[in-house]
Amino acid sequence: MQLAACGFELPPLALYVHIPWCVRKCPYCDFNSHAAGPELPEEAYVDALLADLDADLSHVHGRRLTSIFFGGGTPSLFSAKALGRLLAGVERRVAFENNIEITLEANPGTFEQAKFRDYRALGINRLSIGIQSFQEDKLKALGRIHDGGEAIRAADMARQAGFDNFNLDLMHGLPGQSLDEALADLRQAIALAPTHLSWYQLTLEPNTLFWSQPPQLPEDDILWDIQEAGQALLTAEGYAQYEVSAYAWDGRRARHNLNYWTFGDFLGIGAGAHAKLSDPHGRIQRTWKTRLPKDYLNPEKPFQAGERLLERDELPFEFLMNVLRLTEGVPAALFTQRTGLPLAELDKARRDAEARGLLQTDPSRLTATRDGQLFLNDLLQLFLP
Repeated sequence: MQLAACGFELPPLALYVHIPWCVRKCPYCDFNSHAAGPELPEEAYVDALLADLDADLSHVHGRRLTSIFFGGGTPSLFSAKALGRLLAGVERRVAFENNIEITLEANPGTFEQAKFRDYRALGINRLSIGIQSFQEDKLKALGRIHDGGEAIRAADMARQAGFDNFNLDLMHGLPGQSLDEALADLRQAIALAPTHLSWYQLTLEPNTLFWSQPPQLPEDDILWDIQEAGQALLTAEGYAQYEVSAYAWDGRRARHNLNYWTFGDFLGIGAGAHAKLSDPHGRIQRTWKTRLPKDYLNPEKPFQAGERLLERDELPFEFLMNVLRLTEGVPAALFTQRTGLPLAELDKARRDAEARGLLQTDPSRLTATRDGQLFLNDLLQLFLP
């Protein structure tokens, strides 16, 4: 059993809501997503989400929610009426911070102007739009349901609906992609003036169509050129990198994601949702919910599929695999505040990482060097139990 040391502080609390349906499954996607039928069970699913949250209320410990994130799947398939009922039900159970960030993932092929105005009126104040590319051949290869024109219109419609804070999700290293094509995608995204860009390389994940039938991806030297040129372009256009694949205008970093990356707590409701939860004694556990929507909606089956208490010797790795994704790292004191362990627990591995040039030598912070960011897995392995 893990026991807290002096210095542990109950972290901020966020909420992740998983809506697992999408129009169709993309060949690269390893998320818990399922092709939607003719009608979505909105009413039944909202009822289940609120019952799921009821079962997790013992983990709140008097905290207010700092952020909510609707992920999927494609949450924008749900009506504003359904999401409104859900948000009202959540707030009746857990208080919101006054400046709560509420993000909805949306795909361009599901945009309707009136629907997104209604989302904004509910208090949803941030969108994350899954563009992936603006080029027709690349979108077709990725199995996306939208075209480049719809992607551009989606950003314009988001702004017209009252969203002054939105992220564009963009991939690079796509099948057959050249440096010029990757930069053209990035320039088009920047021209739409999002407040935040998630720009990351396509990877082939197990249990996906791309894993079993891999497409021809760019060579490593082209991938490196794309990364270097893209980061220079983003910096020049005022998008500061603050995490491995996250770039934002000043003051527009994603607060929900920052909570993950600073080892904050989050409730997870919905089919396949995960959570990380602390109690006032410093015990930290991870939980996960039933994956299949039909099982999640079955009142005879429990929402929670499993849980695991993190052991003391796991905590350094668990903490660092999140915070070292941040380009600026975190204050070293945060380690004790989030884990209850003395900073000295890291000393041996920390000296080794510094000697290898993977961790900065500033004693007041935990920050990866440039090489540490590039070889993050090598750095993290030094802190495995």
